[in-house]
Amino acid sequence: MTRKLPEKMTAIAITEPGGPLVLKPERRDLPEARPGEILIAVRAAGVNRPDVLQRMGAYPPPPGASDLPGLEVSGEVVALGEGVKRWRLGDPVCALTPGGGYAEYCRVDATNALPLPAGFTFTEAAALPETFFTVWHNVFQRGGLKSGDWLLVHGGTSGIGTTAIQLAKAFGARVVATAGSDEKCRACEKLGADRAVNYRTEDFVAATREATGGHGADVILDMVGGDYVAKNYEAAAVEGRIVQIATQKGAVGSPDFSKLMVKRLTHTGSTLRPRTVEFKAGIAAALEEQVWPLLAARTIQPMMDMIFPLKEAWRAHERMQEGEHIGKIVLDVA
Repeated sequence: MTRKLPEKMTAIAITEPGGPLVLKPERRDLPEARPGEILIAVRAAGVNRPDVLQRMGAYPPPPGASDLPGLEVSGEVVALGEGVKRWRLGDPVCALTPGGGYAEYCRVDATNALPLPAGFTFTEAAALPETFFTVWHNVFQRGGLKSGDWLLVHGGTSGIGTTAIQLAKAFGARVVATAGSDEKCRACEKLGADRAVNYRTEDFVAATREATGGHGADVILDMVGGDYVAKNYEAAAVEGRIVQIATQKGAVGSPDFSKLMVKRLTHTGSTLRPRTVEFKAGIAAALEEQVWPLLAARTIQPMMDMIFPLKEAWRAHERMQEGEHIGKIVLDVA
């Protein structure tokens, strides 16, 4: 089922691996909704660090995914693939996609879409899928965070970090967050962090031990890697769980594995983009049941940084690479 649609759309392509200016608008054919998929007229698209890595040639899309960057979108359903029952034409949705979000139209698996939380704008909703799917799976499902636990989250003012702080607090955990300036630390505290640590001027291991009364962090969410691995082992509580979701400082570290054994630590990790649509559908269902009511009530909400027009996606990437953003960067497509 479909409505009358144009044959062409504007999309932002990666013309060659390189800096932000390799992102160029171009005209492309509209994607078609295949069985089990919906086609979304995109109103806004989230910008994430994997988009930057893809632009640089370091994070190729998985087989079958669009070569366009963009892992999350919001907009209106304009076509239904065969077998789609839940959605109707015109439904406002946000969705996780393995690629293709930097465009006027994007096809996604119907099970990886969620309704807009009540009262949310499209730009707010576009800031949800990638970070909320990632945090829910890694902090709560893999990390097993529960009420009363201490969470240490690195990059506290990133999209992932601001989401992790709010979700952890909403479910009764306590939070230590690291950030790169005093201003960013204050932003973390405003979101609910019990302790924010400026990693440029403080030792986050000592600060975590102090904040937790010597207990350490029960769960650590790390996207840094490198020498942070050894430090995380120091900062972790006995039976602590460390979840690796990126390695911005490098994939090679020199941890003291005796800490892993003595503390009975679990060090795990994951990447979301290559997982199956069925796996992501399970996360979507959990989010809709347990988190979407909190969003509708504004108990939690995305921290918005800056919004750029689609055709200025290169400016959004510059903003992300500068590292000064607090929260989510979004492209306005409509």
